Amino acid sequence: MKNSERIIYGLLLTAVAFLAANLSGRLIKLNINFLPDSFVSDTAMLLFAILLICVFKKHVNYRIAWPKFKNTLKPILFGILAAVIVNSLIYGIGMSLGIEQESHYIFAETSPLQFFLFVFICASVAEELLFRGFLQNILKPLQNKGIKLFKRHISLPVIISALAFSLAHLCLIASGAGAYFLFRTLTFTFVLGLIAGYYQEKYDNNAYAIIVHMSGNLMGLIASIMLMNNI
Repeated sequence: MKNSERIIYGLLLTAVAFLAANLSGRLIKLNINFLPDSFVSDTAMLLFAILLICVFKKHVNYRIAWPKFKNTLKPILFGILAAVIVNSLIYGIGMSLGIEQESHYIFAETSPLQFFLFVFICASVAEELLFRGFLQNILKPLQNKGIKLFKRHISLPVIISALAFSLAHLCLIASGAGAYFLFRTLTFTFVLGLIAGYYQEKYDNNAYAIIVHMSGNLMGLIASIMLMNNI
């Protein structure tokens, strides 16, 4: 497969899988109170990602393995720092401009336990299998191309997968999210995607991308607990 074909097929199939997963979430209602609406879409996304990885296994070369603990410390740290620094910086800018702050709709719909199970774990795994496990890996032959950032090589596959991951969050428009909230979310998810992609590429292991994603969602889990306890 030519590199240009990898980009076209990778982006097209990722978009189709993501949109089909979200459509499934809108059409299929389980009517189980404990399961949030996102459960169906995340489950569908996970299944579509696995299907794509299996169908294109000759071109994807997917790898996942339990990581060494000492190697997870930096990915965890940078995932948390991305959430804290990016959100705090944009939050501060918004406050200084008098922009009304907006929280994610998921906080109003889930308890801390539900957030832990369906956002912290389920969504993190599903999204990383699709955007890093499939998309970034199918673009792997392009990894020699990229840019230098803080003396680190950020490859083209990492950048493309991070950008696709970020733009996928435009689906929040359907939930009534405002422009400022979308900007904050897209910026954060792009930065988180760069970190997740960098560590996956460094260790050639999708588990590192999942760990970074979960670390980025950790602050959301803490916020959910605080809101539940009115802190």
